[in-house]
Amino acid sequence: MSTIIPMMERLPRLPLNDVLDALRSAFTKLAEGSAVQPPQTRTLLPGGGDVIAYQAALDDTYGLKISPYLPQTGRSAVVTAWTLVLSTRTGRPLLLCDAHALTVERTAATSALAVDHLARPEADTLAVIGSGPQAHAHLRYARAVRPFTAVRMYAPTLTEAKAPDGVTVAHSAEEAAADADVVLLCTSAAQPVIDTAALTPGTVVTSISTNAPRAHEIPPAALPAMEVYGDYRPTVTTAAGEMVLATERGLWSAEQLRGDLPELLTGSCPLPSGEQPVFFRSIGLGIEDLAIARLLERP
Repeated sequence: MSTIIPMMERLPRLPLNDVLDALRSAFTKLAEGSAVQPPQTRTLLPGGGDVIAYQAALDDTYGLKISPYLPQTGRSAVVTAWTLVLSTRTGRPLLLCDAHALTVERTAATSALAVDHLARPEADTLAVIGSGPQAHAHLRYARAVRPFTAVRMYAPTLTEAKAPDGVTVAHSAEEAAADADVVLLCTSAAQPVIDTAALTPGTVVTSISTNAPRAHEIPPAALPAMEVYGDYRPTVTTAAGEMVLATERGLWSAEQLRGDLPELLTGSCPLPSGEQPVFFRSIGLGIEDLAIARLLERP
């Protein structure tokens, strides 16, 4: 029997370690060739907007998430997301759910896996740029993989009263990121939000950006001065806004990507040298959606 979860507020809060373990397993299987991750498919809509489709196959399941981006006159764009899981043994649906909450969880957990592999062992200062659901989820998962002792957060509307426990509110993105070991960019900005030239060598910056066309949270021109990693090598360099723009301008190329999560998890790419800031870009993958959605099938 299939499971239908129509409203994101009805989704259970998944244990952080279960989510992280599901992603570790999925990315390891992707490295081993026992899972499939096709490129994203973007369908442009008449009159503006688009729909991105995220697919994947893992074990005996196939997953599809669709995420429409629908611009609205005079107000914020409408963005929704739905995930369907099918059995590849029977062809029958196993799960259909509003994927808003799942997308937040898988995105934050993916960034945390990167932080765990890319940050220095002694990293203890964390900066979070943003204060929405993604920022709070990134904070939870980052704390689950590393024992950060100092955490700074910045967003234009964030106040001390609204800050999570143990978090210091910064007055600017630059103040939050100054001398931080890890900087988590968790905004919906389509343009750069920090000055990467001010980062110290070894600082890890993660970025998720938004699904607006060519959106980016760091300047494309910053890539040559950073050690760059992504969630999945075959797809990130053709979809991440700053990578596409830097490539078009002749500033950077896909061959300069040092590694991705399947390679990091299996030890088949170099770790950061500590000589330059480190950039990790996540564009979102169907295998992440599928791995986390499968957790909802459990009793």
